[in-house]
Amino acid sequence: MIGQQTGPSVAAKPQPTRPYRWAVLMAMALAAYGSYYAFDCIGPLAPLLTRQLHFTDSNIGLLQAVYSFPNIVMVLIGGWIIDRIGAMRSVMLFAVVTFIGLVITALTPLLWVMALGRLVVGVGAESLALATIAGNVRWFRGKELSLSSGVKATILRFGSLTAQVSPTWGAGLYVYWQWPLLMSVGFGGLCVVFAALYWVLDRRGERLFDLGDPVAPEKTGPVSLRQMFSFPPSFWLITLICVTFYSGIFPFQTFAQKFFIEAKHATPQTASLLVGLLTIFTMVGTPLFGWVADRLGRRALIMVIGSAMLVPVYLVMAYTHVPLAIPMSVMGVAFSMVPAVMWPGLAYVVEERRIGFAIGVMDAVQQLGFVVFNLLIGATNDHWGAGAANPAGYSPGMWIFSATALVAVLLAFALRRIERGPCGHGLETFTVRG
Repeated sequence: MIGQQTGPSVAAKPQPTRPYRWAVLMAMALAAYGSYYAFDCIGPLAPLLTRQLHFTDSNIGLLQAVYSFPNIVMVLIGGWIIDRIGAMRSVMLFAVVTFIGLVITALTPLLWVMALGRLVVGVGAESLALATIAGNVRWFRGKELSLSSGVKATILRFGSLTAQVSPTWGAGLYVYWQWPLLMSVGFGGLCVVFAALYWVLDRRGERLFDLGDPVAPEKTGPVSLRQMFSFPPSFWLITLICVTFYSGIFPFQTFAQKFFIEAKHATPQTASLLVGLLTIFTMVGTPLFGWVADRLGRRALIMVIGSAMLVPVYLVMAYTHVPLAIPMSVMGVAFSMVPAVMWPGLAYVVEERRIGFAIGVMDAVQQLGFVVFNLLIGATNDHWGAGAANPAGYSPGMWIFSATALVAVLLAFALRRIERGPCGHGLETFTVRG
């Protein structure tokens, strides 16, 4: 009968409070903070590995390359796992995997054991970062999603910076090769602790608040790799810019502190601060250049300029006596410009329903570049006898970095030409006002 009461109504749950949402975000970000430390902990350790364990640059390049190797496919598998077990369980799972990998790395000076540990770290750490993206969307969808993503990114960059400058604040540990690795185990423990805190907050939040319907796994079946071939040319140009530009940044960081100490006679503390400049610039500059691009457009042009800035810095460091802070600052500005428009640029050239798969493909290609260039630069340094007794042996590797950056410039020019034509997607023209 119309108007008849059928029973007591169930009180609707309230929306999450702002303090609770930000507490969840901080737990997630601090869980991934330790994983960013894990990625960057080898570079500062490279001089010690050479002196005490007699590792060659090829060995050091292997330790960094093997981190990226599984992620050529793992970033796709990790996304599949996250879709099916949810962000909360995924963060915990991948935090534990990261911690186990760090423990294995610190166990013994045997290269193959350390490489195995780095491989396990890579499996956990990259997927942990992806899981925090899913968790961020779960708690901030329709709210301060962009702001929360920026805050989380800044915290993660602090993880990188903490590792890069660790010879400064943890100088007492850099007297024996194993001690800095044991310190990285401690940071891996933080991954697990804050992942557990995130688990508690998320489970409690499910009971207290209306979080909306959980994101269901795709009902259209597994993603087909054939979808990659339907991406437009602009997507592939952005992807190739990503791999060539980043291959001049992250593999350089693997050997930078060793290069500064052996070829430029910098102290370990100064060398670590010089590398840390890159992260400091990105923490400030990336949001700034993103704001500029939102208002002016010209995203492909920004990629051209940023990539071009990268071309001379390696040769300036190799062949001149210009203070190292100057080329490293130029590199830092370039490192702020290009990522600020490159990753968001995917949203303009790929359909929204396929953006997750597009990011996975781009990240997989990027990881392949890291593997190739870490191994290539390590082998090049060894072939030319790079070291304190032969600083000029680093020069061929610096030429490789400059040539790779030049390729990124040419790719960015090609992208700009397409985007200014009738097949453009708005990279150069779309602006946001207000």
